[in-house]
Amino acid sequence: MKRLLTILATPLVLLACGGGEERSVIQNTGSDTLLSVAQGWAEAYAVVDPSVAVAVSGGGSGTGISSMINGTVDIANSSRSMRESEYEASRAQGLDPQEFVVGYDALAIFLHPDNPLTSISIEQLVGVYGEFGEIESWSQLGVSVPGCGSDEIVRVSRQNNSGTYVYFREAVLKESEFKLGSRDMHGSKDVVDLVENTPCAIGYSGLAYATEHISMPCVSEAETDSCVIPSVDTAIDGSYSIARPLFMYTAMPPEGAVGVYMDWILSEEGQCIILEKGYAPVTDVTCV
Repeated sequence: MKRLLTILATPLVLLACGGGEERSVIQNTGSDTLLSVAQGWAEAYAVVDPSVAVAVSGGGSGTGISSMINGTVDIANSSRSMRESEYEASRAQGLDPQEFVVGYDALAIFLHPDNPLTSISIEQLVGVYGEFGEIESWSQLGVSVPGCGSDEIVRVSRQNNSGTYVYFREAVLKESEFKLGSRDMHGSKDVVDLVENTPCAIGYSGLAYATEHISMPCVSEAETDSCVIPSVDTAIDGSYSIARPLFMYTAMPPEGAVGVYMDWILSEEGQCIILEKGYAPVTDVTCV
């Protein structure tokens, strides 16, 4: 029975190519935050080892972890750590989930480019997003936003299957619930697009999704504390207070093509790709 469970938990398949040779396919899904870098890894690895194809999809950290537990993917991407309930569900299936930290991300606050706010504190973010927060207008933060005649803060958030949503609740709201009435977006790109086109909006997501069409205030713990700009460097040195690890999970200790792929992701070549995509690598790297 244990052998059967192990097979179900490793859906790597072999496809016949035109010349008759077999090609391994690694299924990789989960975190929207990690989607762009996972796609970058998959594209680069097709050159490193043409006998292996990596199929990447998003859907959120919770979706990726559930798919790994259910045995439909080889690797789950997640921007949060697995919950104890997910470990229990894994063990009930005879699995032994393996956690890999593959990079670090600064969780950035996004504003419309015309918004003059240059700094915001964790306390103020709790006032904006928290269940009992009383900040509802930009004037309460000391600014007047061009194009936002109502002065109302339009809160942009993520859906609750997102690891970014979970991390924001844990690191910023300190396990408090979110205030009702936010616009909950499916993906990080959707957050950026809405903020870019909505002068009254504020949103949050991974630094790698920032564009020249939004602005990012520095963030401090309290209004009187030093304020730090989100960047790869401040995520690496820990000075940015809402930087987080990024994870990949396998249902069992990875072997074969999956194990080789995970080793490559953590190699200098793989870590230079995550740096190129706007995230902090897990080790010091020298990239060409």
